[in-house]
Amino acid sequence: MTADLSPARLQVMWNRLLAVVEEQGQTLIRAAFSPIVRECGDISAGIFDVSGRMLAQAVTGTPGHINTMAEAVMHLRAHFPVQNMKPGDIYMTNDPWLASGHLNDFLLMMPAFKNGKVVGFTSCTSHLVDLGGLGMGPEGSDVYDEGLLIPPCKLVVEGVPNALLLDIVRANSREPIANEGDIYALIACCEAGVNRLVDMMDEFGIDDLDRLGSYIIDTSRRGTLEAIAEVPEGVYKNALKMDGYENELELHATLTVSKSGMHVDFTGTSGCSRKGINVPLNYATAYTVFALRCIVGSDIPNNAGSLEPFTVDGPKGCILNAQRPVPVAMRHTLGQVTPDLVLGCLHQALPDAVPAEGASCMFDLPMRHAPEVARDGGREFAVEPVHNGGTGARPHADGLSATAYPSGVFGSQVEITESVAPVTIWRRELRPDSGGAGKYRGGLGQRIEVTSANGAPFIVFLSVERLKFPALGRRGGQPGAPGCIRFRDSESDIPGKGELRVEDGDYLIFETPGGGGFGLPAERDAQAVALDLKRGLISEDGAKAYGGAT
Repeated sequence: MTADLSPARLQVMWNRLLAVVEEQGQTLIRAAFSPIVRECGDISAGIFDVSGRMLAQAVTGTPGHINTMAEAVMHLRAHFPVQNMKPGDIYMTNDPWLASGHLNDFLLMMPAFKNGKVVGFTSCTSHLVDLGGLGMGPEGSDVYDEGLLIPPCKLVVEGVPNALLLDIVRANSREPIANEGDIYALIACCEAGVNRLVDMMDEFGIDDLDRLGSYIIDTSRRGTLEAIAEVPEGVYKNALKMDGYENELELHATLTVSKSGMHVDFTGTSGCSRKGINVPLNYATAYTVFALRCIVGSDIPNNAGSLEPFTVDGPKGCILNAQRPVPVAMRHTLGQVTPDLVLGCLHQALPDAVPAEGASCMFDLPMRHAPEVARDGGREFAVEPVHNGGTGARPHADGLSATAYPSGVFGSQVEITESVAPVTIWRRELRPDSGGAGKYRGGLGQRIEVTSANGAPFIVFLSVERLKFPALGRRGGQPGAPGCIRFRDSESDIPGKGELRVEDGDYLIFETPGGGGFGLPAERDAQAVALDLKRGLISEDGAKAYGGAT
């Protein structure tokens, strides 16, 4: 009996694939050990055809993993001949330039077999909290300082995990149990995807993904090109000033819009830093394309077809196209600002469609015990709490407060952080007046206050942005408040990059940035201003920015 491959039937199968990858992602989250995976969702999961083209990705996940995964599978697919693959094999790498931009992300790929032949692949990525080296911070002088680099290899051979490789990972981590648990969660994610994919193929009576894959990719490409055609053709430029590490940096983008696609070029961007805030192009591309797709064809699922019309390039050696072996551990610091950079270009073409700038870069605060704690037999730990600032106001709505855009990584919960690390979080609350004033107000940042819980010092690896240059508003909206880091009893602010030692009794305060406003503040609805005052989102002084609206 010939399978029904009508367009309606193919659409049903496409929807089923989307359900399969979502189950993949949930398997990874529920099986993971580390809070940044199981609580914050720092993952990706996807299904690929036999050629390595992405057909579906889980909605749960971060663009830095999802869009890099689309290219990484191609690398692994080319490295390992299909004819040598066996059922139960799983391949992996954490090479920053092949996977997702830094060593702490493990990327896996597993072939799916049907009737003795490879019919496709499942893949996933998640963040491992510690891989040795100097720790998850920006202090490395090259990638070799940053921990264990694993080239493309077999993690699982015909269903049997590579015991030596797991021993090596455990031996190179301050959190060996969590790392091993997270690796097995990644394996489970791949296996769940393969099992569900083959089940789906059996149910619909297909022996390969050729017709379905072509339908998904061709339909998505066509829809994306139609969406791009609605954007005025032209060349649009934008630049952002960033805090940087040793000195301030400039990020430049040129967006070229044509009927055949959108191309972004980073020419003019500052060169690489000596510290680990450099960004491999795969990661910069992932967030750049994500930003464009948020506005252009946003209703079209992510796959090889919808990604194809978007291309990104930049001069080798600029900080958004870092070349090995420069340090890249904190590549998200600038990589997650590329959406604001490219949306500043797109705003010129679509002024009523693009939100204001936001906090963008996560306040990712990796912490671990001080070196002497281990020598003295104290409690050793490594944890990576994630906190977020405010998003930029939208053309027709306020920004979102303490919300992860563009990363999609949920903010760490106080109780979870305190349960896995000897720290006390005394306060976590929204920052009044931190959202930029406008017809639509920027989202608010937050204030977090932390101390040691056991009298022992600990280390925080700082790599955050927008302490000097706040998120700017659009169409007359005001900038959001910049971020700030300081000790409670000190009048001096702490720089946003570097290794910070927190002694017993130190009271550390983090204030995350707010988003920019959209439109003139005087045009804000008076009832909205009054409601913000009532809720404590703005102060009486902050209300003065709205002029005639108060």
